[in-house]
Amino acid sequence: MRHDKATKLLDLARMLAGSSEGMTLDEMARAMEVGRRTAERMRDAVWAAFPQMEAIDDPPTKRFRIPSGLDSLFQTPTAEELAALRTAADSYAAGGAAGRAASLQALERKLMSALRGSARRRVAPDLEALIQAETIAIHPGPRPFEDAQVLGAIRTAVKALQALSFRYEGGSAPGRTRKVTPLGILFGHSNYLVAVEGKDPRPRTFRLDRMEAVGVLDEPAPPPADFSLPAFAAESFGIYHGDIEDVVLRIGPSRADDAVRWRFHPSQVVSREPDGSVSVAFRASGMRELAWHLFTWGDAVEIVSPAGLKALMVEELKAALKAHDLPSLLAGKGGGLRPTEGSKTDSAAD
Repeated sequence: MRHDKATKLLDLARMLAGSSEGMTLDEMARAMEVGRRTAERMRDAVWAAFPQMEAIDDPPTKRFRIPSGLDSLFQTPTAEELAALRTAADSYAAGGAAGRAASLQALERKLMSALRGSARRRVAPDLEALIQAETIAIHPGPRPFEDAQVLGAIRTAVKALQALSFRYEGGSAPGRTRKVTPLGILFGHSNYLVAVEGKDPRPRTFRLDRMEAVGVLDEPAPPPADFSLPAFAAESFGIYHGDIEDVVLRIGPSRADDAVRWRFHPSQVVSREPDGSVSVAFRASGMRELAWHLFTWGDAVEIVSPAGLKALMVEELKAALKAHDLPSLLAGKGGGLRPTEGSKTDSAAD
């Protein structure tokens, strides 16, 4: 459809205007999910509409960009885009991520103030309707620690490729001052600094809420050339890293549909079995966190491998049973209730 083509061309123009180094034809093709020949035709169409576009030699290829940006006429955000921004800010705020919430709220104010009066009046009613119709489901869990000064110091060190110093009230030696090469931040239920310390090349994680007296040092500290924060995060089921193991889980037929829609790990391979069950296989570390998560699947999950995860799960089960004095509960003592016949363990995966 013509409208779809025009929308795609405008999307490509925005990418070219938003890229400081420009894009190659292959990058355009990947971004627009088209073949190279189609990318060439789209580039030519954008060039005809925006003659200020320029080609930059980058042997053995060329890069293209629109250095002066696009007129505000082409940059007016939609009500859906602004509502998504508001939802993301509200989600951060509800989860305790005040720093990131404030950044998105400031961005929303900048976008709204940049709109022309007519465009702002046109988008405002739809935006208000979407905001009233959409809200955030709050999930229980720890509130992430987001001290603005701590985050600011880490980000300054990362951008400047400088070392970071802090007193760490965790680990095997609480209170010791650490000097590290900061690699990035992992945001989650708890927030962590990923860094290299001393001569050990293996990245380590430090909880932000246990870092005190954080400061940027006047010492160069570039990250390892081959380090990738997304790849590091993908190695583990959660935050904790250890030996990477081959994990295979079997989810029973009663929860098979849930398992197909569930993401256990970015590298997972999911397959349906003849008996209606689902097999989930992936490589990861962080077996203890995985065992904790598997509790939420109740009796619907079976650990096929590794053997260490099975043993860890049994240990966790025994500890939970001991803490809850299972014999007394089954006998109805101590205020406990007898389980009803045919009852099942609720799963947080519902």
